[in-house]
Amino acid sequence: MTPNQYVEAKAAQSGSSFYYAFKFLQPAQREAITAFYAVCREVDDVVDEVSDPSVAASKLAWWRREVGAAFSGQPSHPALQALMPHAATFGIEAHHVLAVIEGCEMDLQQTRYLDYAGLQRYCHLVAGVVGEVASGIFGRTDPQTTAYAHRLGLALQLTNIIRDVGDDARRGRIYLPVNELQQFGVTAQDILKREAPWGYSERFTALMRFQAARAHQAYDEALALLPEADRRTQKPGLMMANIYRSLLREIEAGGFQVLHQRIALTPLRKVWIAMKTNWRGR
Repeated sequence: MTPNQYVEAKAAQSGSSFYYAFKFLQPAQREAITAFYAVCREVDDVVDEVSDPSVAASKLAWWRREVGAAFSGQPSHPALQALMPHAATFGIEAHHVLAVIEGCEMDLQQTRYLDYAGLQRYCHLVAGVVGEVASGIFGRTDPQTTAYAHRLGLALQLTNIIRDVGDDARRGRIYLPVNELQQFGVTAQDILKREAPWGYSERFTALMRFQAARAHQAYDEALALLPEADRRTQKPGLMMANIYRSLLREIEAGGFQVLHQRIALTPLRKVWIAMKTNWRGR
């Protein structure tokens, strides 16, 4: 299996909405974003799939060393071998990948966020930086597009957090800020139970409406920041925005039943949304 085949398989296996947007790119762009996504997925999998925190920390330390080696011309992991031929062309630098690793290290160091400001730092590392790299691969001519990409990354990550409340609780993590749990009278134990109907209440629904409203606001702010000059090239990002926002609306319509299940759009619906965005350009 070649490095490009490896990252393609990694992206396809994930079932991520990002994969559907990649299909509309030119070959070099598609190879670059698929490789970068695979690197991010590999790093994220360390935290999600390795149960021993010390082992996970050692693996992330290995990834830090591997990134250094890769950007010095000696990548050994197939995901980085696939990425490096595109790094200079699309302005991908070591600090971008290291930021993602730093964000994943935060998952090993803390399982709660006291307030939204703290959560935003995490979102910046694991999603905002990814958005910045993606926008560069898609084609960025206006500096304001970077601000758009960071805001869109935040919106996507906030949607992920809402969708994955139950999955994260299974791993002992709660990304909903502690002060907002307190504001709505929801306890950590309510969420950690992860079972219907005990975790669900009017208080929980109100909390989740609050989270959804924040995510919608981030989508609106991102779209307002996107310069007209880059709107055409940034269509893959708009596809992701429309897919994730459709997911968010699906979760809202279902009453935020996210503790005991993981709500997802069907692959066919994702493809349809991506195609419609491609046609409409927004």
